[in-house]
Amino acid sequence: MFGKRASGNTARTASAPSADKVADVEKVAVPVNEPAPQNPAPAQDGEISDAYYETKATIFNALFETIDVSALAGMEPSAAREEIRTIVDEIIAIRNVRLSVVEQNKLIGEICDDILGYGPLEPLLMRDDIADIMVNGAKHVFIETDGKMEKTNIRFRDNQQLMNICQRIVSQVGRRVDESSPICDARLLDGSRVNVIAPPLAIDGPTLTIRKFKKDKLTLEDLVNFGSISPAGAKVLKIIGACQCNILISGGTGSGKTTLLNCLTAFIHPDERIITCEDAAELQLQQPHVVRLETRPPNLEGKGKITMSDLVKNCLRMRPERIIVGEVRGPEAFDLLQAMNTGHDGSMGTLHANSPREGLSRLESMITMGGFSLPVRTIREMIVGSIDVVLQATRLRDGSRKITHITEVLGMEGDVIVTQDLVLYEMDGEDASGKIIGEHKSTGIARPAFWERARYFNLEKELALALDEAGEG
Repeated sequence: MFGKRASGNTARTASAPSADKVADVEKVAVPVNEPAPQNPAPAQDGEISDAYYETKATIFNALFETIDVSALAGMEPSAAREEIRTIVDEIIAIRNVRLSVVEQNKLIGEICDDILGYGPLEPLLMRDDIADIMVNGAKHVFIETDGKMEKTNIRFRDNQQLMNICQRIVSQVGRRVDESSPICDARLLDGSRVNVIAPPLAIDGPTLTIRKFKKDKLTLEDLVNFGSISPAGAKVLKIIGACQCNILISGGTGSGKTTLLNCLTAFIHPDERIITCEDAAELQLQQPHVVRLETRPPNLEGKGKITMSDLVKNCLRMRPERIIVGEVRGPEAFDLLQAMNTGHDGSMGTLHANSPREGLSRLESMITMGGFSLPVRTIREMIVGSIDVVLQATRLRDGSRKITHITEVLGMEGDVIVTQDLVLYEMDGEDASGKIIGEHKSTGIARPAFWERARYFNLEKELALALDEAGEG
């Protein structure tokens, strides 16, 4: 039963709190009997006043002198919140803290989030319009909405509270972040991508970056509604995904590569066996036969590390029909090309590059840097024999995201890889509000190189119609 802490040496009956349910609390050095500061209302400019945080810290400290956190850990979250609310109400009444109903509810909600959730991040994680959350130390929290960056009035009590929340997040997926291992990639339970870099590497305090995923999974139709691709271009992408073309998605940070990859996987046949390899599992595939693999960092002794290359190599022993690599960053590029070239048609991957041709060059560079002593021509022939289509995702200066190129890889002329664009996004200018105006246009290619593949899947008529519509657009 939840209640006051046992006094003296009386043993507690509840089990110890788990790391993902109860915060590691750094107590504030405030005497329990000291009255809480008064007038803790937010400042007029929207920033939360120091008095508010001082009041919150005092009540927070008194709360942990009152409750039994081990009993709290065993309760359902809703019941635990209700018990915390009851005790905080009593503390506020005893200490005669003057708060309005709105202010009191706000303070109680924040204390519950500190103990049971992700603290000040909770309201941001609940908002579906936020794409990224960036925490630069305890007092600087930024968000991205509609492609624009803005600073919030949210802050943490101190860097220790922020570090506790970072540790709680990464511990949920069996990882750790501390001085000995200050860089960590992880994910939230909903698949949102998380990166933490802690002191001493982060000089001004722990830095936390969260790439949020929408609760409602985006579809290709949604990308059309957002203007990221034209309706005709979306039909071309649908056919590319359905006829088992090997796809490379290229783009910069925040350009929407993973979102586009998720959308393309919707057209994979339900009977196909798909294996995904990621640093932090975030792909949201809907097919019934999916195996998700995730890399693993080394343990405290520096052993047990599993790299992306290890995962891709192991995929070949798992009878895959399609292999999907969340992001190609290093030597795994060679293994992915080998898989694409040995009967695993329809495999996909993403990488960072600013154009389709640059993406192919980066593949070549990653293979070379991986220690493979192969002639340049051999590497390029391998790329040509493996990649069918390159899709370029771009985040434009107005914050919008567009699929700017649908490009196919044709072959070699001498030592040069030959490509041709099927659909391009052409910018025509911008309106009075700074929003870029443009449209997707076909380059006039009537029979792309993957025409026979589309014909094999009885999709050649749809492909011809889609290219005609793109040309008319």
